[in-house]
Amino acid sequence: MSPEARAARVGQTMFAVDAASKDTMGMELLSCEPGRASIRMVVKPLHLNGHQICHGGFIFTLADSTFAFACNSHNKNAVAAGCSIEFLKPARLGDVLTCEGVEQTLSGRHGIYDMRVTNQTGEVVAMFRGKSAVIAGTVFPEDEQP
Repeated sequence: MSPEARAARVGQTMFAVDAASKDTMGMELLSCEPGRASIRMVVKPLHLNGHQICHGGFIFTLADSTFAFACNSHNKNAVAAGCSIEFLKPARLGDVLTCEGVEQTLSGRHGIYDMRVTNQTGEVVAMFRGKSAVIAGTVFPEDEQP
């Protein structure tokens, strides 16, 4: 199986059962490639805080979900070992947020990934950096046929 096919299968497998991203948050998985992922979300009324802007926790969740797909794309179970986020611009009702995540380095059990959250006009809303840790198991058995 090619790395691209493996990553795409990881994305399909994980997203199918990701109730938090798909059902609760209304996210759409755009791509899952080796060391990369992209997810989109529309800011809805349920995402707004008391200032009537998108709650930072929802922006964080978008970035964290993208991070999960990027760091699991090699079909080795990986979880967050740490992360940080910088909020740079508010997101408003109706904004279409896209998060693109890219693996910066993968060494042994740990990886570093950068997530860029932009709005529909390309403005950067937030930057997120995550550190992953590989744990036992795979997202899908490698010997299993699709």
